[in-house]
Amino acid sequence: MTGKEPIMKAQSTFSINITVPASGCGGMKMKGNLISLTGMIFILLASMAMTGCAITGTPLATAAYKGRTDVVKELLDKGADANERSGCGLGWDPNVTALTCAAHGGHMESVKVLVGRGADVNARSRDGWTPLISAAYAGNADIAKLLIEKGADIDSAMAFLEKWGLGKDGFRLLEKLAKKQQPAMQPETLASKPFQEVSPAIKSDVNELPAIKAKPDKNAYAIVVGIEQYRQKLPKADFAVADAKSVSDYLTRVMGYPEENVVTLLNDRAALGDFVKYFEKWLPNNVEKDGTVFVYYSGHGAPDSKTGGAYLVPYDGDPTFIAETGYSLKRMYDALGKLPAKEIIVALDSCFSGAGGRSVIAKGARPLVMNLQTAIAPAKNMTVLAASSGEQTSSTYDEKGHGLFTYFMLNGIKNEDIVKPDGSLEIRDLYNYIKPQVENIARRKYNNEQTPQLIEGKGN
Repeated sequence: MTGKEPIMKAQSTFSINITVPASGCGGMKMKGNLISLTGMIFILLASMAMTGCAITGTPLATAAYKGRTDVVKELLDKGADANERSGCGLGWDPNVTALTCAAHGGHMESVKVLVGRGADVNARSRDGWTPLISAAYAGNADIAKLLIEKGADIDSAMAFLEKWGLGKDGFRLLEKLAKKQQPAMQPETLASKPFQEVSPAIKSDVNELPAIKAKPDKNAYAIVVGIEQYRQKLPKADFAVADAKSVSDYLTRVMGYPEENVVTLLNDRAALGDFVKYFEKWLPNNVEKDGTVFVYYSGHGAPDSKTGGAYLVPYDGDPTFIAETGYSLKRMYDALGKLPAKEIIVALDSCFSGAGGRSVIAKGARPLVMNLQTAIAPAKNMTVLAASSGEQTSSTYDEKGHGLFTYFMLNGIKNEDIVKPDGSLEIRDLYNYIKPQVENIARRKYNNEQTPQLIEGKGN
């Protein structure tokens, strides 16, 4: 140095190894990452600002909230998690992501960087805030539009804002975007994706919701999946979308599940990455001790002819490479078994033999006989209702517009006094109603043997 060069000239080449300890507010965490002098100064200044809990946020969240896209990029390059949780500043929910912070702050470039690096556009904090809700609440229309284009759930965001009386302007903003979005999507769907059409809607008695309504339970969470059309040229799983939509309606409007706690994945929104995201990230981030979890799947199942394993087939699944592109029941059960929930109910309107119905198999492979009761053991707090036994196929109930199993599951909830006032289910009572009904209709109308299964975890 001669004394004439600008001090900051060194930033392009100078880097050091630093550790910034977590603050008393639980925010700043950097463990041995190499970072440029510019980034280091920003982090140290942010850390100083946190004195007295003035700001509660990790370096990434703080940079995103302040619109420091350069620092956001640098932190991500050095290994920061795009979906880490913290606060954005004074009074913030300490469980939001950096994307929520950037969306609220109105920083489009930071939003684009985070989304491009895998930030979850539907990440929900414990208080229910998502990036889209925050963008709408702050009046950032362009960011809200981008998030919707990237798959953000506009319906749940509107429901959240309306339910809690927050941001009438934000609600109206989303209303306008929803109206603009619909006409734009329809021509593309009809013109370029004709195979994406779902089964025609059939009016069914179970679509008329019962009068009962359980008390809302803020710690009840659900994932509902309906896949009728697949990216691969697979047989259509008739009525799977109608099944999933009806189940979501029952959960939110009858059984006390808050709308913001129910994720509904339909067709191309139910790719393998979505299964991983919601089962292995979203549920663990949200479910608390003594909570309730309900999982519903309507679509194809598939066996692995090499291992005998059973797989759910995501939208982008390929039966020929099912181990690589499917989501195994074992993987799902393992993920659910790690949750602290007091009760987990899984309902599967699918089959896994590969013999037809709601199952598929690799070309040239033979159908398998699979014992779902013993093949995979659920956790002790888990109960599984399966539409059929391992060697059987699952039927649809064409005149009712639903899967046969799903129709009687909903009918049982509606008419058999199985739902308690607190929204809990007498699951064995429900099974005892479903089983003979399904067996009778399958045999009488479709000449098919279909016996629903009740699989309980050990010690349940």
